[in-house]
Amino acid sequence: MKPIRIACLQFSHETVTFLPNDTTIADFTYPGSPARGEALLGSDPAGYMGGFVKVAREHAGVELTGITSPLWPVTGSGSGWVTNEAYEHFTGIMMAELAAQGPFDGVYLCVHGAMAARGIAHPEAELARRVRSVVGPVARIAGTFDPHGNEDAQFLEYADFAFCVKYFPHYDTRLQGERAARMMIRAIKGDYAPTTRTLKVPIITPTVQQWTGASPWMDLVQRALVWEARAPDLYVNVFFGFPWSDVADAGMTIQATANGDQSLADRAAQDMADFAWRKRAELVKAATIHPIHDGVAQAATALAAGATPVVIADPSDRSGAATWILQEIVAQGLTDTAIATIADPALLARLRGARPGDAFDEVVGGRLDPSAGEPVRITGRILAADLSANDPSRHWITVGFGQNCAVVLTPYLTQIMYPEALARFAIATADYKVFAIKSRVHFRRGFDDSGFAPTIILAEPEQPFLGTVQLEALPYVHLDLKAFYPYRDGDPA
Repeated sequence: MKPIRIACLQFSHETVTFLPNDTTIADFTYPGSPARGEALLGSDPAGYMGGFVKVAREHAGVELTGITSPLWPVTGSGSGWVTNEAYEHFTGIMMAELAAQGPFDGVYLCVHGAMAARGIAHPEAELARRVRSVVGPVARIAGTFDPHGNEDAQFLEYADFAFCVKYFPHYDTRLQGERAARMMIRAIKGDYAPTTRTLKVPIITPTVQQWTGASPWMDLVQRALVWEARAPDLYVNVFFGFPWSDVADAGMTIQATANGDQSLADRAAQDMADFAWRKRAELVKAATIHPIHDGVAQAATALAAGATPVVIADPSDRSGAATWILQEIVAQGLTDTAIATIADPALLARLRGARPGDAFDEVVGGRLDPSAGEPVRITGRILAADLSANDPSRHWITVGFGQNCAVVLTPYLTQIMYPEALARFAIATADYKVFAIKSRVHFRRGFDDSGFAPTIILAEPEQPFLGTVQLEALPYVHLDLKAFYPYRDGDPA
């Protein structure tokens, strides 16, 4: 038997189109990125790519080719529109390599779903279209997606499979990569004939509401899992949507894929869409968000009562530079608190020669745009720093101030998902009782699901800034908010 040849490529970004800093070629280009060959195939062993590679290589006669691909940009999800230049640059490289190294029996696309690129209406679907034009009509194409993808049926007009993560936090990225490999190989061998149904559900929710560790989002995931358990060869995707990308296909999407059984795909998709619509009022108000002043005050109360560790999570900060929690911690004199992190690349560049023990008296953060707030003056001493790396995206400083407080300065938005991640910044969790972080749901991996923090407080500024739950305050141009619950005429607010 001739080998099964599969090309693997990646182009992922979660784009916050309201941020002023576009995502450029330079943001995707750093030591290790772009990656090709084994470097790409081994770039994320615990994630999508790792799952795909593991299962594909469990099958005899499968050859994998890593196509030159950008990894996540250094800005993470803290940057705006992907420039048209960047999109065309990297897709051009990918298509040229696909053509030069082909033919291929399959192509795996490791994407996100919420990329927004200037001049490209559907970046992931356009990527699939270009791949299809190169590899021809017979090759199988499969993609893996984040549940915050803004997807519709267009991707599957060119690709055969889409597999979307079900949990938030995203515990099952590797599983979806495994599924993509298994089903692609089955389809190449003629053992699976994918037939799909995609339904848009007119519900839009801020991502902080979408935690799948509790109802009603847990119930939505469970219903998808039950469908998959009782109907062999059925796969159900629930795209929660990503409202910070101002694109026309935002909002919730349901997809079902069956093995040659269109009726099954139709029934499963419709049932999931109907269930989501019945739960719409609960879905859009699943989490309680406090004003930051109240959230910090609640943290002080919990601290006094011994209900520690306390986590104050700001879900609204999309740039990483926001100082609202830091302002309140200083104003209210909160003690024993670690703030991780405040993005301030300009200050880090200016303090390149700083050393632990140096006095510190600087204004930090803010300034990037109105949502970042005003800079805050911090007077204290540098506890630790790493400014030596050639890659500025890895630089950081930890500053001690006040009564056993510390603030970590980084170049970009940094989500702290696990307490042990703080060790990178010389923050010992045993030394602090309150942790103020920038995260929506991912922090629940290490701070909530683990039982680490008995007190968790979600807080955002009263002003409706970038990551706000008050979506009506955002300056949408391409997305019609009134087409979605709870903003449609006649729908309750």
